[in-house]
Amino acid sequence: MMGHPLYVLFRRDLALFLRRRQDAMAIVGFFLVAVALFPLGISPEPEILRTIAPGAVWIAALFSTVLALERLFSDDLADGTLEQQLLSSQPQNVMVLVRLAAHWLVTGLPLVLLSPVIGLQFGLHGEEVAVLALSLLLGTPVLVLLGGIGAALTAGLHGSGGLVTLLLLPLYVPVLVLGTAAVSATMTQTSPEAHLSLLGAALLAALVLAPWTAAAALRITTD
Repeated sequence: MMGHPLYVLFRRDLALFLRRRQDAMAIVGFFLVAVALFPLGISPEPEILRTIAPGAVWIAALFSTVLALERLFSDDLADGTLEQQLLSSQPQNVMVLVRLAAHWLVTGLPLVLLSPVIGLQFGLHGEEVAVLALSLLLGTPVLVLLGGIGAALTAGLHGSGGLVTLLLLPLYVPVLVLGTAAVSATMTQTSPEAHLSLLGAALLAALVLAPWTAAAALRITTD
């Protein structure tokens, strides 16, 4: 297992993303600043903050995730590494999935870990904080997987971050709505299970379809 090519690729991608500390710091920094600005821009009243907390945290998480997508494949495309990987004997969709998993560990997982602290700052209660963290745990991988498709489609373009956002925004909206609705349901003493189940289903669908679609886009880009 330790010497399996996919494990080696995962370690390589994880090390590469960790070396880009400015990307991870920018994502976490943007997330923290964005959620901190909502009280200043809307209202410092505790009840209002508690009401807007699910949407505020999810919007911040969504745009934070988009920040690092531009360089997901572009650097390897520029130095020829990506083309060599696509020519290897390993399934291309699995290689893409491995890269996206490493990317989520560096960019998405920190947002999940920070969400309980942010939720408490907004005045959420214990169960609401737990549902917020769980919704992000299910939803942020979907954002990364969908983002992989956009990053693959725009890998050869310079300054494509805004284009990725525009391409993927219609796909991001249902995830945002489900994640927000799960926390809001808990706040109104109703069960969030339906929303969390739909997020889980979206994650399973994205795990199957997104790597295949991104791999196909990369093949087109490298041809």
